[in-house]
Amino acid sequence: MPSISRKRNITRPGFLSPKRWINARKIFPNRHSRLPLTRSQEIKESLTDQRAIGWLLEENQPSVRYHTLIDLLGRGRDDPEVREAYSEISKKGWALGILNRQKPEGYWQSKRSLYRPKYTATNWMALVLSDLGLTEENKRVRKTADLFFKQWLPIPSATNIFNDEVCIVGNTARMLTRFGYEDDPRVRKLFDRLVEDQKEDGGWHCSESSRGTLDCWEALAAFAALPKSKQTRKIKTSIERGAEFYLERRLFDDSGKKYLPWFRFHYPNHYYYDVLVGLDVITRLGYGDDKRLGPALKILNKKRREDGTWILEKAHPDLGTGAKYSLRKKVTPFALEEAGKPSKWITLTASRILKRVEDQS
Repeated sequence: MPSISRKRNITRPGFLSPKRWINARKIFPNRHSRLPLTRSQEIKESLTDQRAIGWLLEENQPSVRYHTLIDLLGRGRDDPEVREAYSEISKKGWALGILNRQKPEGYWQSKRSLYRPKYTATNWMALVLSDLGLTEENKRVRKTADLFFKQWLPIPSATNIFNDEVCIVGNTARMLTRFGYEDDPRVRKLFDRLVEDQKEDGGWHCSESSRGTLDCWEALAAFAALPKSKQTRKIKTSIERGAEFYLERRLFDDSGKKYLPWFRFHYPNHYYYDVLVGLDVITRLGYGDDKRLGPALKILNKKRREDGTWILEKAHPDLGTGAKYSLRKKVTPFALEEAGKPSKWITLTASRILKRVEDQS
């Protein structure tokens, strides 16, 4: 998306026009199943929504601003503000910080391994950049994508990831699709693998198992990144079965016991699951009107602060209360924001979810 010059009529960060102020109120449909609000309560909540949207529109994080304009305020990709925000993603904020650590050859940390060290090697940085909105239009992204095609997806070759664990296959498919390579035959082959590896119960598992687990969400997330027009009949059937697997379990009831880390919100997620991940994927796939999302949405709304924001509760690996695993090898945590404080990315994700629920209902 080409850069454009600044326009005088561009919305100032923190300010919404009257029309957009009304639209902003629709983004947080957390009034479902509540008693009617008084006029003063409506005004208070409207102002809270407005402040939260204004915060997301600040220019210091153009990726958040870009996604807010498109996903929350309904702007088109040709809108001048959208085009400008997009052009700034690689020039300031989180994406620039990541790109500044990229080596000239396109990798991070290790030239020999795209995967290690966790969570600062090429694989993990590329996943975040794809979330932030960068695509193959950026030459530095193209260099990184070329490494994945060369090292992980060579055809013909015995050394590729086409038969690897679903978490790796799904993350790679999602990342390359968001970068703009969804039509590449090697990426399509990744999607074929995800369909083939689905369990009878509709879920997936990253280890040897005959049953699926909520913890293996990467396949559905990859399908959610693929435009509907490019979803084959097999993929659509796989989506239906996968979504039912999650909805039957209310996004968090995998074994009858609560796994506490799933009830904390994180980013980046790497390959870890939580309720926010489940809500994001399921609503992206169009199931925001399913009543079985009620308990998960209640959790989401309960975590919303008085100022309309959400907190980044933990950075992965989350070894906090209730964690049932330990690390075999030392890893380097990576986060865009500080845990325990209001998070623009978590607030954006939560707001997108609630907007989809409203639209799909």
